[in-house]
Amino acid sequence: MAERPSAREAVAAVVDEGAFTELPAPEGVSAPDGPLGWEGYDASRARAGERTGETESVVCGTARIGSLEVVLISFEFGFLGGSLGERTGDLLEAAYTRARERGLPVVSLIATGGSRMQEGMRALLQLQRVARQSALTRAAGLPQLAVVRDPTTGGGWATLGAGADVVLALPGAQIGFAGSRVRPADADPYAYTAEAQLAAGHIDAVVGRDELRATVGHWLTLLTGGVRDGVPSAAPPPDGLGLAGPPATGWEAVLQARVPQRPRAEAYLNAYFTHREAIGGDRCGGTDPGMLCGFGRREGRTIAYAAQRGTATRPAGYRTAARLVRLAGRLGIPVLTLVDTPGAANDAEAERAGAGSAIADLFAAVATATVPVTTLLIGEGGSGGALALSAPDNTWATPDSYFSVIAPELAAAILKRAPEEARVTADQLRLRPQDLVSLGVVRGIVSAPGSVPVPDPGRGGGKATRGDGRERPGTVRDGGFSWPSHKLFRQCA
Repeated sequence: MAERPSAREAVAAVVDEGAFTELPAPEGVSAPDGPLGWEGYDASRARAGERTGETESVVCGTARIGSLEVVLISFEFGFLGGSLGERTGDLLEAAYTRARERGLPVVSLIATGGSRMQEGMRALLQLQRVARQSALTRAAGLPQLAVVRDPTTGGGWATLGAGADVVLALPGAQIGFAGSRVRPADADPYAYTAEAQLAAGHIDAVVGRDELRATVGHWLTLLTGGVRDGVPSAAPPPDGLGLAGPPATGWEAVLQARVPQRPRAEAYLNAYFTHREAIGGDRCGGTDPGMLCGFGRREGRTIAYAAQRGTATRPAGYRTAARLVRLAGRLGIPVLTLVDTPGAANDAEAERAGAGSAIADLFAAVATATVPVTTLLIGEGGSGGALALSAPDNTWATPDSYFSVIAPELAAAILKRAPEEARVTADQLRLRPQDLVSLGVVRGIVSAPGSVPVPDPGRGGGKATRGDGRERPGTVRDGGFSWPSHKLFRQCA
């Protein structure tokens, strides 16, 4: 069983000494023995107060974590199991209200057994109250981060915990909607642990106590790095990292994109960001290791990212990316996507997990994004499974990439051609990076820093501008490699 520090010990684990100022408790008088007249309830509350030194199951206040001011909520499990009652609801509502008044993020350090049975339905109704406060805070564009301690069950998990934008958990913490005394007798206890919740995509990370302060500080810096008034500028596309030149044929483009040694998403993200933190899972019970999502710092600002890793993307990957795009939109943070997949996973398990609806959801998230989305095609671009992650008007490509309506081998099979005709089919599909530019599918080709493409003497070699409007060395839009003129990249020049 994980350790159970007090509410104030939990606060001390994430803030500097003296950096916490408690909010005053809202005025109010409870009826004797609570709204139900539960015999002995007042005495139980008094004993809990003597044991813990608290007057309720939560401690709320403002604090500094790193360089940022936040509203902090910390649960005292020693006070009636950290349960939620009407007075708890008063404190939580006051905390959320203060956050919106001052434009501060909310950090919740949760350890609760659920709603307080001695107050009956009046206690359960506090979940609606908390949910409304959380929704109002989300609508105000303020981030919410939860640290889930041991144990966190019932309504506290289903509102403050699972409802947060980013959810961290301490190792070994007991987490679940059902508490330990109300689960089926044959329930697998591992399913109710932080580690199992991480594997199922319900939390973002398990963080050790020694790393908690730094991790929370990093997350707050990232989540508060957006633009609250107005629209942020687009993220610039990364530099190309591969050494391959422009492919001469469609089949060569396919082979270059499939080289196992070419740079993948991790290399691009590491080169692009000085620091990044990952979100994990789709919040629907699934994860996809082939999709990397999170937030990173680049040149002093936050950029969200969703990056495919070269594998067939599973439904959970699309749902996680959609979650990322929508969260970035709420926080005013631009998005970078890296496309690299042979296509969507098409096995029976993927169909049962809702591949079609997951892809549709990501298409909708990108199409309705309220912040700019920048896409770089870094490898294979296989059909709709790749297009779902692509910005409609701000997609770029590397020389060692291709984008196709269908893989050339599959196209040949559908056309009842011999397998060796896949090479010819690849040319017919016009899937090379330079073809994509001429077709208006991508804005330009990014190459490695310092590389100098040789322009067509008859065309001239205009350099492309980045997503932020600055000229990008080593990028060619309307020249080099004999690209036909197209109105899209003429307009962008």
